[in-house]
Amino acid sequence: MSYLVASIGGVAFFVLSVSVLGVWPGRVLEDQTRAMSPESPLPVTTSEARGRAIYGREGCAYCHTQQIRYVDADIRRFGAPTLAWETRLDYPHLWGTRRIGPDLARAGATRSDDWHYAHLFAPRTVVRDSVMPPYAWLFDGSPTRPGQSARDLVAYLQSLGQAREIAGPEGEAHARAACNCPDDHMAQMAFRAPLNASPARTRRGGADAPALGLKGDTTRGADLYAANCAGCHGSRGDGMGPAAEWLLPRPAVLAEHDYTTARLADALWNGVAGTSMQAWRDHSVEDLAAIARVVRGFRADSPEPALPDTLQDLGRRVYEANCAQCHGTAGAGDGSAADELAVAPTNFQVQRPTLGQSLRAVRNGVEGTRMGSWTGRLTEAELLAAASHVRALFQGNPAPVNGGAP
Repeated sequence: MSYLVASIGGVAFFVLSVSVLGVWPGRVLEDQTRAMSPESPLPVTTSEARGRAIYGREGCAYCHTQQIRYVDADIRRFGAPTLAWETRLDYPHLWGTRRIGPDLARAGATRSDDWHYAHLFAPRTVVRDSVMPPYAWLFDGSPTRPGQSARDLVAYLQSLGQAREIAGPEGEAHARAACNCPDDHMAQMAFRAPLNASPARTRRGGADAPALGLKGDTTRGADLYAANCAGCHGSRGDGMGPAAEWLLPRPAVLAEHDYTTARLADALWNGVAGTSMQAWRDHSVEDLAAIARVVRGFRADSPEPALPDTLQDLGRRVYEANCAQCHGTAGAGDGSAADELAVAPTNFQVQRPTLGQSLRAVRNGVEGTRMGSWTGRLTEAELLAAASHVRALFQGNPAPVNGGAP
């Protein structure tokens, strides 16, 4: 009788455990997913589905999670917690259990395709201290020649978080109403935070960038620059970092520009939309000021020739006729066509290229942007005049030369 009772009790406990810990929560999640999901959620494409299989095959979930938990630390770092309907198509799920790498639940549109290809091919070229192994076999010898597997994997990464983002305010309102949980503090956490709080995500038009000032710890700045910037911009700001040739547009040649601290604050805090330059909002203002001082110190001390008044007047007329539509009449990057461009036109009031750099831009264009070559429309004198004119639009103070004190 004792064995019989123990056997029946064991079986009953097993059935109860499976029901309470497996079946019942599954039913609750199914009901919640059905109720809170948008009417027509964004489906995955064929390429994204293949990329998900590759992501699972290569063991990416061993180091990356895809679940923003209902804890304040997660919300501050990544944004609103994950809702059940966001992973409705995941089978098996790829939530992951460790964060050796960052959470990827909102990875979509956080970095450019070029950056992802470079990172997959040679991680340490863009993240100096990365422990991620290279996935060079997904490419035909270079990040600029990704194989179909690499394209599918990046397509999947770019899809993460997009369904909820595209659902928009209407989707959030529908989910909140379906939740019917006004007094449930934890459930409400999913709706109180910004959807995407990734500190690397670029934002165009950064009026909220902090003031960096003119001072900064150059030793600290040099170390931060080497860890986070040199892979693209080069150790001396020459735009020749190990990942530079793989990115479009090419990283800026920092040594051939004067930058105001406001311009550097905007680029560091908000990134540069349409390029591989991510934002660095996970760094303190003091650290960003240190990086900015290092960048300002890259400027080469080369004398610029003085142009005659007639050429200066020609430059103004050429600029107004051909450049103001994008760069603005005063060079502030606010021309009538500026908002239509993926990469914002240069604001010449806050950054000044050397004459040589300016000439290269008007002669050859800037690959990866809508800035084309003007050699077929302008004479050599007009090119020189326009290149010189944009430099005169600069309204900042000259940068310190070769790392000198501001």
